[in-house]
Amino acid sequence: MSGVIYLQPGREKSLKRKHPWIFSKAIKKVKGNPGLGDTVSVYDADGKFLAIAAYSPQSQIRARVWSFDENTIVDTDFFYNRLKQALSLRDYVIEEGGLTGFRLCAAESDRLPGITIDKFDNYLVCQLLSAGAERHKGELVQALIRLFPGFNVYERSDVDVRKKEGLEPITGVLHGSAPTEPVKIVENGLALEVDILGGHKTGFYLDQRDSRNALSRFSKGKTVLNCFSYTGTFSLYALKAGCEKVTNVDVSESALAIAKRNVEHNNLDLSKVDFIKQDVFKLLREYRENGVKFDTIVMDPPKFADSKAQLTGACRGYKDINMIAMQILKPGGTLLTFSCSGLMEQNLFQKVVADAALDAGRELRIMERLNQAPDHPIAGEYPEGFYLKGLICKVL
Repeated sequence: MSGVIYLQPGREKSLKRKHPWIFSKAIKKVKGNPGLGDTVSVYDADGKFLAIAAYSPQSQIRARVWSFDENTIVDTDFFYNRLKQALSLRDYVIEEGGLTGFRLCAAESDRLPGITIDKFDNYLVCQLLSAGAERHKGELVQALIRLFPGFNVYERSDVDVRKKEGLEPITGVLHGSAPTEPVKIVENGLALEVDILGGHKTGFYLDQRDSRNALSRFSKGKTVLNCFSYTGTFSLYALKAGCEKVTNVDVSESALAIAKRNVEHNNLDLSKVDFIKQDVFKLLREYRENGVKFDTIVMDPPKFADSKAQLTGACRGYKDINMIAMQILKPGGTLLTFSCSGLMEQNLFQKVVADAALDAGRELRIMERLNQAPDHPIAGEYPEGFYLKGLICKVL
């Protein structure tokens, strides 16, 4: 171990409940001179062992727990065993959906803090957000090579949150080679193109798989508006279900180009799809002014709140965009609306959508709740892992 952490009296309660974070204010003293990502032992104020953790001297989350077993050694075997368990938990999801793309590791929810890994065909795309993950990158890659022989490993740690850990954004090949042509995965019988090198996050939103499936039930013979469409996967489910027309709206020209190719990859009717490069807020207002109406609307915006200070503004944003969406829905139409902001709790999101209905002058019936797909599990001791909230609403 590179050092030892002693907690303030009474600040061990969360660790005894197996929560993996230790905040800076909970620490009484640090012995030794642990550096960025070094492994430390954690003790309570009375000197009783609590955990083995990765130290991050610049972050408010000063340490993230690797294990609550003091005999743990954080090495290649450690990562291999954790990843092997994570894979086995997902077996039924992979088999049921015929998936060649899925989330292999969901960071703290799979007891590997700061480590997100998505599998896309024969590529493993890693996003490393913590000092400990960065410190043990080599061992992690070796574990992945052992678990998936012959696969390529690519890093997409190009996110600003790394700066809170004293880390710079970084991308690149960790093993094998970078893709020279579009990577494709299969999801519920649909072929999907994934932009590993330049797409959002790791290249694709695997967490919305179940929500995309849900859209199928509200698409046959319907006009569908897919807002913040990215690479258009929701629209593929609508087309497959027999929609009359689906409109994809996004500000990214490259994402819309992939959306068009995805329609072609699946031999679906391109004449039933529109691709519009425009700001969603602006286009919705234009639709409202021109009296354009839809049967079904998918509202899947990017994260509006990264911190508690931004939550009030995020609520206004969610309220405004859902209000306009309801105003352009036909009576009895269906709204599938989402928030991927972890700080936006389920009940708060539901209240925001209900307030939007009042302002829109429409009656709202929440028919179902949607959440992240099961390859994005939520550890019982880590409620922060529950981030994606969705509602299927009938708007009268």
